[in-house]
This record gives sequence, structure tokens and C-alpha cells, in this order.
Amino acid sequence: MLSILVINFKNPALLRLCLKSITTVVAPDFKHEIIVVDVASSIETSNIVREEFKGVKLLSFKENIGFTRGVNEGIKNSQGDAYLILNPDIVPLRGSIEGLYNYLKNNSDAGMVGPRLLNFDGTPQNSCFKFPTLLTLLFRRTFLGRLPFARKGLEHFLMKNSDLSKDHPVDWLMGSALLVSRKAVSKVGLMDERLFLYMNDVDWPRQFWENGYKVVYYPESVMYHYHKRESKGYFLLLDIFYKKETRWHLKDAITYFKKHGLKIPRYS
Repeated sequence: MLSILVINFKNPALLRLCLKSITTVVAPDFKHEIIVVDVASSIETSNIVREEFKGVKLLSFKENIGFTRGVNEGIKNSQGDAYLILNPDIVPLRGSIEGLYNYLKNNSDAGMVGPRLLNFDGTPQNSCFKFPTLLTLLFRRTFLGRLPFARKGLEHFLMKNSDLSKDHPVDWLMGSALLVSRKAVSKVGLMDERLFLYMNDVDWPRQFWENGYKVVYYPESVMYHYHKRESKGYFLLLDIFYKKETRWHLKDAITYFKKHGLKIPRYS
């Protein structure tokens, strides 16, 4: 059985769309459960789940416990042999969830699998990546990213020269849609809750690789993603003074690099 965990934070409209999509596209005979982990829960969100999606389990937290702990709480309260972790801004296409699950079940060396993500206009999103360096973060947030040598580094980070029409191992995957096996998680452990909101989708895959599990990009599974980079505003590095999301991102990045150091491993 698959456990589908939707980690929601103050997005009732997107949550409704996500749940409606899941309940519409998943085949009736595919055994699964759906759990909504509602962070900083509101009455509106609770009513949507309880009144419109009666088969969905709701875990409500009044305080903002963060995405990472939300994922961990969902895993602790689920029954499946695999966990599909979704943001509420994900809309899966028909067959995409079953396809991911079947790939994971048929490839025992894979512990984590992610789909190909599209914008709602059908254009591709960056779905898989190489591990970042400190320069990667600097290039993505400053004018330096426009310089030729920086563009080359960012192209490597974004895997622009890879054939993304085929499934293959990658360093890490966009955390908006991740499928992980219960067996792998029992060995790797849960997400590191020192990372409140960001960098968990970089850190956790690294733990999977270090424990002998592959992290795989599987483009046969396709999902739409309303990708809004909350931590990136209009003022680049000055965003740290204006946006709490930027401060969270910086804090989590510091925690990540303190944990792993500056050396970039080669796994994929």
C-alpha cells in the first residue's frame, strides 16, 4: 500500500485542487491512503478535508512546525510500504502515482524516486539537480549568476547537459514530489528536523546515497507543479531583510553546510 502525504501550509485552495486531482486520477483498485499534514492549521483547511474528502486522514498542528517535521509526522502516522510526499501545489496526471510506485517496487536499489515536473502551461520545470556549492547559492541570488563562468556552473547544477527524457540516478530531486520506500527510511532515518523548511530535499537524498540507495529521476511520471519560490524576492541578497522565507533559507543552508562541509560528493 502507498501512503500519500500532503504537507499543507495555509494553502486551502491549492490543497483542494491537489486532493481532488489525487482522488480523480488514482485508479480505484490501487491500494493507498491519503494523509494531510496541516501545518499552522486553519478552520477553513480542516473543513475542506473533513467535509469534501471524507476518506482522507487529517493531522492538524496549530503551530508552524515546519515542512520537515510535517513530513516526519506524516510518516510516523502512515501505514504504507512507501511514502509519496507532496506539496499541495502538485497536480498529478493519470497514472503518474502508480507509475512512480511501480518503479520503486521493481527497482530494489532505488530508495527515492521523483517525477518530471511541469508548469501549468506545460513548460518543463527543473526537477533534478547536482549537489550545490556555496557558489551555487551565491550565483542564484546575485547578479553574478549572469556572468559566463557562473552560467556554466548553474547549467551543471541544473543538469542542462543531461538527457532528462530518460530515467537515471541524480544527486537530488525537487522536494515538492518525492516517493521513498519504508525499507529505505527505516535504514536512512527521518528528515533532519534541524532543517526547518529548506535544504531537506538536498540533505535527505544525500543520506539515501550514503546508505546505499539510489535517488532516481523518473520522467515517465509527470506532475504539474505551481512553483513559487517563496524565499526569492526582488532584492536578491537584500531579501534577507524583507522576507522571513529568505532568512529561513539562509539559516537552513548554513545548517546544511555545517553538517556536510564544503566537499561535494560524487554519487550519480
